[in-house]
Amino acid sequence: MTNLRSFDLNLLLALKALVEERSVSRAAEKLCVSQPAMSHILRRLRCKLDDPILVKSHAGMEPTARALALLEPTAAVLREIERIVEPPPAFDPATSRRRFVIATSDYVAVTLLPGIAETMSRVAPDIELHVRQPIAGAPHIAMEKESIDLAIGYNAMFGSTAHLCSQQLMSESIVCLTRRSDAAVPGNEITLARFLECKHILITWREAGTGLVDDCLAKQGLRRDASLVLPNFLAAPWVLEKTDLLLCLPKRMAERFVQLAPLKILPVPLDLPQYELMMLWHPRYERDQAHKWLRDLLVDASRIFLERLPA
Repeated sequence: MTNLRSFDLNLLLALKALVEERSVSRAAEKLCVSQPAMSHILRRLRCKLDDPILVKSHAGMEPTARALALLEPTAAVLREIERIVEPPPAFDPATSRRRFVIATSDYVAVTLLPGIAETMSRVAPDIELHVRQPIAGAPHIAMEKESIDLAIGYNAMFGSTAHLCSQQLMSESIVCLTRRSDAAVPGNEITLARFLECKHILITWREAGTGLVDDCLAKQGLRRDASLVLPNFLAAPWVLEKTDLLLCLPKRMAERFVQLAPLKILPVPLDLPQYELMMLWHPRYERDQAHKWLRDLLVDASRIFLERLPA
């Protein structure tokens, strides 16, 4: 019995050509090999299959009964192999019904999602985009266990991303937001002492209930008083409008909020670095054409968003 691991699948190509052409020379020409090489291949086939494959007759060479019986199953196997090794069809967003899942915060939903949705409605009307809560914990573990196409967030929130692919989308700075009244913070500046005296809203999905500002304060042996912890920014403008609370948040989100409620933006009295908004994906998607289309869509949406910002 022939062991498949020791069987050269290229012999199937030769078997099909020999049976169809009924000639060693024509089969050699069809497969672009020399006649001596094809004769050697025929000898290997005869040995592997324990069958003559072609025999002489008054009309030339004739396939054996077994060779004829093997022709159609061999052709079917070769068709399947061709489907396996041929390049995938080109991705067409206009006809695709692909479903993508992005794990991110409402910051990305507010800043980038409108542009993404507008583009998709024009060029990819049947693609589904699901936006879910940010990944908690190590992103590479979550992406290996869950069907998440992209995780989008700030570099500081992800920790180690050594096992993931990544790309920067844009930079962002942190500012402070409070109600326009001077009751909590007179003017448009705030000292560190007053910053620490005030009560804060904290937007976080960390189980520890801390954020980036808290990490910076902790390095100085300081802490702020977060009296209200929220999982997202949805209610923040209306809470700020009615209280003397402070909220540290990305500048571009703050600029949206001052258009919704009587609020003012203050510089944070801390030496905070710029944060890079990153998108991460699992290496299994690196060469996926549809996934690359999604990543390019995010890059374009980020570029257009930045171009439209007031100077």
